[in-house]
Amino acid sequence: MAFFTVPPDLPSMPAKKFLRQYCGISLSLWRKIKQTGSIERCGIRILPNDSILPGETLTVTWKIECNIPSTRLPLTIAFEDEYLLIVNKPPGMLVHPTVSREEDTLANAIMYYYGQHHLALGFHPVHRLDRNTSGLILIAKRPDIQHQLINTRKNISRFYQAVICGHPPNTSGTIDAPIDRCPDSIIQRQIAPTGQTAVTHYRLLETFPDASLLELELETGRTHQIRVHLSGSGMPLIGDTLYGATSSLIQRQALHASRIIFQHPISEQLIAVESPLPEDLKKLVMNLRSH
Repeated sequence: MAFFTVPPDLPSMPAKKFLRQYCGISLSLWRKIKQTGSIERCGIRILPNDSILPGETLTVTWKIECNIPSTRLPLTIAFEDEYLLIVNKPPGMLVHPTVSREEDTLANAIMYYYGQHHLALGFHPVHRLDRNTSGLILIAKRPDIQHQLINTRKNISRFYQAVICGHPPNTSGTIDAPIDRCPDSIIQRQIAPTGQTAVTHYRLLETFPDASLLELELETGRTHQIRVHLSGSGMPLIGDTLYGATSSLIQRQALHASRIIFQHPISEQLIAVESPLPEDLKKLVMNLRSH
């Protein structure tokens, strides 16, 4: 169930137009509302083409369908309110269930958390992280909120900390290189002129004899973007077996989603959430400092 109030500066219009154009109701959600839900004004059901006026509030319901099983798993919550959840994903955890991993993913953990708090919600991530990347993931509690945030994703600032092999050419810079799927792989990506635009900004935080600690900001969000950009620039992530090499110092790619900043889609307040480096990355940095 969701409530939407027509702003005073909008003219009278059909309920469907208001919900689709101004409330983040995607086409798929609209179909679900038509098939399984309702639109009400002052407790009275109305039709999609009925006109609504400024100041009126609509109550919209739809059937929540989620086939993700709940699993009791540790869950670190960095931020939560009525509309959003930001969790700190540990390394080694998938975001979504797969055929081979059905019950030990972040989605399973969140569905268990919702159930424990008697929340009838689905799983609506705004973005994702690779299995072996740790850190912050933004999750909407309703599909319309997810749709709004995805449509304004350029206004969401996502920062990462990464430990790379070697040193960057400058203390700060931008990697602007299109990314495409490798022709002989369904997983691996590469820098290629046929690919989608991909832009990553970096800033040097600390140097070691043969490595560096960087902060990175995504301007775009392509699959494996940071890993591909760093590897293609001759400074792969330590421990990245797909785009670099194994390391005796860490058992996964040294990449952590450390900070997220965005405007709240409902309150319009600026939300800024940070996550410190996890223990394996702290240990890696300490080892590099001691050499």
